[in-house]
Amino acid sequence: MPPRREAAVKKEKRKKDPNAPKRALSAYMFFAAENRDKVRADNEGISFGEIGKKLGDMWKSMSDEDKQPYADKAEADKKRYEKEKSDYMKKKETSYAEEKEEKD
Repeated sequence: MPPRREAAVKKEKRKKDPNAPKRALSAYMFFAAENRDKVRADNEGISFGEIGKKLGDMWKSMSDEDKQPYADKAEADKKRYEKEKSDYMKKKETSYAEEKEEKD
């Protein structure tokens, strides 16, 4: 009989800071959010996965020109995220420095 293998040790997940900024959405995510309810209404009783497939097919069939408004929204959201992230990191660094000073 082969020897028993040890159970894999699960790696502990890093806890997410609830104050951290939300990541930027892609152009497709803006499109999907805008059209999900319409697809659901047109196809009653459809599963969540099927809705995703239909949205994906719709996205693939669109021209770059039709996708442009969503790309613009994604670019604006990316800028928002970068600004919020830099502000958050500055705030985090100052709070870390203050904590370190208190310990000394």
